[in-house]
Amino acid sequence: MTRGLDEQLAGRRVIVTGAARSIGAALARRLHRRGARVALLGLEPELLDQVAVACGHAPWRHCDVRDGDAVEAAVAELVAELGGLDVVVANAGVGAQLPILGGDPEVMRQTVAVNLMGTYHTLRAAGEHLGHAGGYALIVTAGAAAVHLPLLGAYNAAAAAAEALGNTMRVEMRHLGTRVGVAYLGEIDTEMISIGFDSAAADKIKWSGMFTAISPLETAVAALEKGIALRRRRIYAPSWVGGLVHLRVPAQRVIDLRPQPKMAAALAIARTERTRFTTRLPQLPDRT
Repeated sequence: MTRGLDEQLAGRRVIVTGAARSIGAALARRLHRRGARVALLGLEPELLDQVAVACGHAPWRHCDVRDGDAVEAAVAELVAELGGLDVVVANAGVGAQLPILGGDPEVMRQTVAVNLMGTYHTLRAAGEHLGHAGGYALIVTAGAAAVHLPLLGAYNAAAAAAEALGNTMRVEMRHLGTRVGVAYLGEIDTEMISIGFDSAAADKIKWSGMFTAISPLETAVAALEKGIALRRRRIYAPSWVGGLVHLRVPAQRVIDLRPQPKMAAALAIARTERTRFTTRLPQLPDRT
């Protein structure tokens, strides 16, 4: 299988967003080792430069995916350096706890700005370069697109909307030979899980991990590289997430009916607890 992946990925021109750390960085390095030509977008220049060096001095741009104009410009520059584009991986994302009632609205605004609008900006900028038989766009989201746990209102909503973007783009670009995939990740051992979702409120109800334990980073990277090589419509990591997505209605019902003896206490904590995003989000430039 390794040999097959090398053959299918060699020479593919790939842009990865959120490439400075965690899944994005590991995936970029893996694709480079398979022979792909990668380009990187992210918010942390020092980390991006380190990943770029590991990827054979790959081109990279400091870019905030919340800024559509910046994404448009950065993608155009990277496509020019790569000499075209075969794959875009819309991987940039943030996560933090948010109860619907009493939570900080800024968490909702920023989560939507990165995970939804950032995905949209990425697909819009890269899509015009992917309109060929080898083109492939991959939206990296989570099982939260299908099944929704408490305290994750912003993350759940943005994940579901990102899935919808992928499904819509797939239909719109099929006549060009372009394929569009959505990756549904479970709880992967990344900083988003350890920082964004590690909270006293979550500990109170112990819902995180109700379906499985946290999976290693390699589980996600292996599934993503294989999915990209095969231009798959759906990617699941770990594999059990596929069953959850396909059975989303009864799975949500199980969550709805689960006893909640500590929910009130957890929500009280969550309304005052200040969790933080994995990546610091800078002030966007005023373009008015």
